[in-house]
Amino acid sequence: MSKRVASIDLIADQYVDRAAALDPLLATYVGIAGHDDQMPDLSADGFAERAELDRSTLANLEAAEAHGPREQIARTAMQERLGVAVERYDAGDITSELNVIACWVQYVREVFDLMPTEGEQAAVNFAKRMAAVPAAYSQLSGTLLSAARGGRPPARLQVEEVAKQCADWAKPGESFYAEVLEQLTGVPDSLRSDLEQAADQASAATAELGAFFTEELLPLAREKDACGREPYSRALREFLGAALDLEEAYARGWEEIARIRAEQKRVASLIQPGATREEAAAILGEDPARRIEGRENFRAWMQDLADRAISDLHGVQFDVPEQARRIEAMIAPTNAGGIYYTGPSEDWSRQGRVWWSVPDGQESFATWKEVTTIYHEGVPGHHLQISQKLAERENLNRWQRLLCSVSGHEEGWATYAERLMGELGYLDDPGAHLGMLDGQLMAAAITVLDIGLHLELQIPAGASWSPGAGERWNAALAWEFLQAHSNLEEARLRFELHRFLGWPGQAPSYMLGAQIWLQARAEARDRAKDAFSLKDFHCRALGLGSMGLDPLREALAGL
Repeated sequence: MSKRVASIDLIADQYVDRAAALDPLLATYVGIAGHDDQMPDLSADGFAERAELDRSTLANLEAAEAHGPREQIARTAMQERLGVAVERYDAGDITSELNVIACWVQYVREVFDLMPTEGEQAAVNFAKRMAAVPAAYSQLSGTLLSAARGGRPPARLQVEEVAKQCADWAKPGESFYAEVLEQLTGVPDSLRSDLEQAADQASAATAELGAFFTEELLPLAREKDACGREPYSRALREFLGAALDLEEAYARGWEEIARIRAEQKRVASLIQPGATREEAAAILGEDPARRIEGRENFRAWMQDLADRAISDLHGVQFDVPEQARRIEAMIAPTNAGGIYYTGPSEDWSRQGRVWWSVPDGQESFATWKEVTTIYHEGVPGHHLQISQKLAERENLNRWQRLLCSVSGHEEGWATYAERLMGELGYLDDPGAHLGMLDGQLMAAAITVLDIGLHLELQIPAGASWSPGAGERWNAALAWEFLQAHSNLEEARLRFELHRFLGWPGQAPSYMLGAQIWLQARAEARDRAKDAFSLKDFHCRALGLGSMGLDPLREALAGL
C-alpha cells in the first residue's frame, strides 16, 4: 500500500502551527492567539530548531502533489521562501543579524505594542512575557557572541546604535516597560506587583543587553559597514524573492534617479517659475497651510487622509474587504524616526495600523511631504495589500495569508501605489506631487546606495551632480548622497542611513519591486487589449497574496 502524501494546504497549516509555537513573537505579530505570554528560544538551539522546520517542510512540499494552479502557486511560493531562509541560516546570516530596525532586539520590545491591553488575561500575558525578556536577551547575547567569535561579527555602527536603543528603552524613570503598564486597563490588584516586578526585570535585562553590546560585542565588531557580495546576494534574494544581476540593477537605479530629477524640476516650476527642487521645498515648508503643529493633531490628519482614501477608492478602483475599511493611525511609543505598518490580526480583532515613531522634540509636521506616505502605508498601499491577503480564505492557505511576507512584493506594491495615486489624480497638488517624487527619488537613491555600498562599487564618474562621483562608496559618502536626494528632517534621515547600512538588501525592494508591478500591469494590458480593467488586474494580482517576485512573475503571466 502506498503512503498517503499530505496536501499542500495541510503542509502549510502544519507549518503555521509549528512556526507560531517556535516563534511566539511572530504569532502575536500576525494575530495567532495562544502565544501572547511567551518568548522564543533565541539560543543557537532555538535558531537550529526553526531552521529544521523550514528544511523538513521543504522535503514535504517536494513529495506532495499539487492539485490545480492554486496549489501549484502556493507550493512554488513556499519553496522559494523556505529555500532562501535555509540557505541564509546555513551561511550564518540569520544567527549573526544585528541592526537598528529589524532584528531580535527590536522584535522583543515591539511585540508589546501589539498585545491586547484590556482585562485580566491581558495583564497576565504582559506579566509573563515581560518576565521572559531576561532569558530571551541572555540567549540572544550568547548567539551573537558565538557568531562574532566564529567569523560573523556585526558592524561597529550597528552595535553602537542598538546599544543606544537599549539604553533609551531602559532609561531610569522613563523605561518603556514601566510606561507600557499605564496602557493596561482592568488590572486586578492581585496582579499589579507581578506586573511591576516583571517590568523592572525586562528593563534591567534591556540595560544589561546594551552593556553587553558596548563591553563585549563592540570589541569584536567589524569596522566596515559593507557586508560583501555573497551575503548581500543572499539578503537581496530574501527581500526580493528574485535573482538579479546586481550591476544591472545598480545601473537601473541611476537611470531612475535621472528620470525623477527631471520630473522634480518640472513640478518645482509649478510651485514657483524657475524654482529648483530645494527652493520649491523651502517655499512649501514656510506655508502655514501645509504644516500641522502637535503630535495628536498630526495623528488626526493621518487618520482622516487614510479614511478618505478608503472611502474614495472602494468600489471604484479596488474592492476593499469589509473588515479592512477601518485603519488606525498611531503615534508609536518610541522615537527612532521611522514610519511603519502593522497588519490586522487573523480574527480582525486588531485593525491594521500606521505607526509614526516621532523623533524627540519634533512637534511640527509638513503635510505636503507625507500625503504620499499615507497612501504607501494605508490604502492603496500596505493596508489594502495585507488585508486583501488576509481576507482570501477561500483562495489562499493559512501560510499564504499569515506568514508569507516578501519585502519586494509588499514595498514594491506600496511604492507602485504611490505612483498609481498620482495617475488617479490624488497628487495633482504640486506640493503633494513633489512629496511623492521625493519619496520615489529616495527609493531610487537607496537602491544604488545599498547595492553600491555593500558591494563597494564605484559611483559613476558621469554623475557630476552626485557627491563622490567617480569614488567608491563608503558611509560618509552615503550620508552626503542621502542629504542630496531627500527632503527628510536630519534626525529621520540619519536613522534611515543607519537602517540601510545595517539591513542590506531591503532598500532596493521599493524601486525594483515597483518596476516589477508596472511591468506586470503593462503585460496584462497587452494581453487583454481593450478588455483590460485596472480594477480587475489589481484585484486578481492582490488575490494571489505576497510572494517572491520571481514566482509572482510566473503567476501573473497566467492572469
